[in-house]
Amino acid sequence: MKKNVAIAMGGFSSEYRISINSGNVVYKNLDRSKYNPYRVHILQKEWFVIGENDMPYPINRSNFTVTIDGKLITFDCVFNTIHGTPGENGLLQAYLELLDIPQTSCDFYQSALTFNKRDLISVLKPFGIQTAENFFVDKGDEVDPDEIIAKVGLPCFVKANKAGSSFGITKVKTGEEIIPATKFAFKEDDEIIIESFLDGTEVSVGVITHNGEIFALPVTEIVSENEFFDYEAKYLGKSQEITPARISDEQTKKVQEIAKLIYRKLKMKGFSRSEFIFHNNEPHFIEMNTNPGLSEASILPQQARAAGISLEELFGSAIETALKY
Repeated sequence: MKKNVAIAMGGFSSEYRISINSGNVVYKNLDRSKYNPYRVHILQKEWFVIGENDMPYPINRSNFTVTIDGKLITFDCVFNTIHGTPGENGLLQAYLELLDIPQTSCDFYQSALTFNKRDLISVLKPFGIQTAENFFVDKGDEVDPDEIIAKVGLPCFVKANKAGSSFGITKVKTGEEIIPATKFAFKEDDEIIIESFLDGTEVSVGVITHNGEIFALPVTEIVSENEFFDYEAKYLGKSQEITPARISDEQTKKVQEIAKLIYRKLKMKGFSRSEFIFHNNEPHFIEMNTNPGLSEASILPQQARAAGISLEELFGSAIETALKY
């Protein structure tokens, strides 16, 4: 019997349009002989299913069901494509776990942890994962540019701690730019992280559970036309994403093994995409995305294609893995 799959898209953050794009790609590529896909928009003020007639049908949040043309629809699985809150910070996962509905992303604790860049770095350091030097600031703290420069140097990156798609990030080159950069970051989150600049090749490594095995996808090299891999570079064509990356076989193997180590140590499920910079020939971890972009042009689908995995197979495998847990 075919499974009813809710493709959760949207969310409450600045990334909601990107998420809807990812969700529509999943909807387009699911095998209709195995699944009945439903486009579920989860927005700040309303949750609804987009019907075949493009009419919205409200979700009953008490049990995550929907009634369409008089028929009650329950869901066997949720394909989670929400970037940011509530799909990438653990809220949606916890809600679905209470309802005993499987979903394709990692569990709520792992989601909350990886969404918090500061906490994730702290957890990974005991495992020997190298990172940039960092400095943490909370909203309301006194910001001392001299203290920050003494710790991380210049240039440096000022980032919103819990945000994605490069929202709330500034590359700072002078002390005078630090205060404005923190104000910009605080528009996205009440915590920020300030990181030292790492000079080197930036790469992205996708890790998935595929056919029951943890599998590192081919590595992508990121070459931004801008100062860094910002929103324009990610989504408006201002970068080259080269798969496989132009790094040595030894470097490829090393960064893939580190990405898989992180996946295993955090007890991850579903998709992950970890970012690294080869600084002084050593991969330094930047961040992990647990609900990476899934459009045809996004990095993880590019990597899957390079590994010989179609979108239909990639998405179907994620659903079948979720249904086994």
